[in-house]
Amino acid sequence: MRTEIVCVSDRDADRAERQGEAEGKSSMAGYIEDRWLKKRPNKETGKRERTALWGKCTRYRVKGILGVRDRSFDTVADAKAWLAEAQTDARRGDFVDARDGAISLREYVDKHWWPSQVHPAQTLESMRHRIWGQVLPQLGDLALRDIGVAELRKWSADVQRAVASSTAYVAWVYLKAIMQAAVEDKRLYRNPCKGNSSIKPPKKPERKARAWEQERVDAVREALADRYRIALDLGVGCGLRQGETFGFSPGDIRGDFVHVERQILMYKSRLYFGPPKGGKERDVPLPKVLAKRLLSHQERFEPIDVTLPWLDPEEPDLVREDRRKVTVPLLVYTGRRGAINRTTWNTKAWKPALAEVGVIPPLPERQPGEKPSRVWEPSRKHGFHVLRHTYASVMLEAGESIVSLAKWMGHSDPAFTLRTYTHFMPQAGARGLSAIEAWFTDSAESP
Repeated sequence: MRTEIVCVSDRDADRAERQGEAEGKSSMAGYIEDRWLKKRPNKETGKRERTALWGKCTRYRVKGILGVRDRSFDTVADAKAWLAEAQTDARRGDFVDARDGAISLREYVDKHWWPSQVHPAQTLESMRHRIWGQVLPQLGDLALRDIGVAELRKWSADVQRAVASSTAYVAWVYLKAIMQAAVEDKRLYRNPCKGNSSIKPPKKPERKARAWEQERVDAVREALADRYRIALDLGVGCGLRQGETFGFSPGDIRGDFVHVERQILMYKSRLYFGPPKGGKERDVPLPKVLAKRLLSHQERFEPIDVTLPWLDPEEPDLVREDRRKVTVPLLVYTGRRGAINRTTWNTKAWKPALAEVGVIPPLPERQPGEKPSRVWEPSRKHGFHVLRHTYASVMLEAGESIVSLAKWMGHSDPAFTLRTYTHFMPQAGARGLSAIEAWFTDSAESP
């Protein structure tokens, strides 16, 4: 690539002009323009005369690099250095204009990053809560290029003091993704969230899946209201998620299988029907005992038709009124004959049952004149999802394969199922050791 410098001498100015005339400025590799002096010297004095911009603007401007905006400098040395670097980066396709990083993090997220996110509506709602709740309040007003190690170190420490470790970790993941997108958008040279040992980002919480013993399952079932016991049965008998259980319909029974095709979701504090997590419908074997319990429950609690909008992941921004309506006969519903809000159900049905059998502490005693409290201590590990873990535990201890279990639980990758539930597999290595011992025994007994 050729570089022409217009400003050092009259000879350089003439050469740059001839080069521009020969090739055309649009195809020039780059040159430096002196905006304070005219290109051609005065024929009488032999000197270059001042332009109307003399002393009114930055003197040297780098121009003519394809795909690169012009940039001005006070000294020709700075202009030369930047021109050489920009030419090299432009040739490799790595050029990053630092001026593009002057945009604030908040503006970049609002106008560029957030509109490009395509996720189910409830996922977007969760992302918005974390980004606008933990990331932008502290870093949003800073320019992208000004978010460095010191700023991230302080943010990481502050956010870990303010919220739970799991929340802080998710916020860090989103911040890292935003900064990486800025790199790929050619607004930053590198992602400051990567490769800096002095930053101590929030650690990913270790969540080891835990299962309940049968005695606890039976005790909690007994403590639940009669109309809700079948929900526990579906969770531990088929590994259904909570939303899938509340969206279960008798018509989902297909012979010896349960076809999981919907769940009840909460989005912006309103209830919707929607597809299972990840949009993956699946068939789960139906135990005969559970089938009998389902029939018995229907005799006592006749299914009722419930109509809700369908929350299609492909249409996250569609308003509730414009969504198609779906009517489903639900097996599990509230005492007021409506779809179950999981937050209300957890507070008023699930946690009281856990407290009754001693799984979690009871609510604090009410002092004279105080209203009764409904604020339970955090008990994530004892949420409804523990029934799904219990289902996996029973299946693996019975010798069921990881591939089959992954299919029944709706996991797209059996490796995920293995990572999550491998500790449930009994007597790790015992079968292999027994086989090797038999091998040697057979060998020793051979003539």
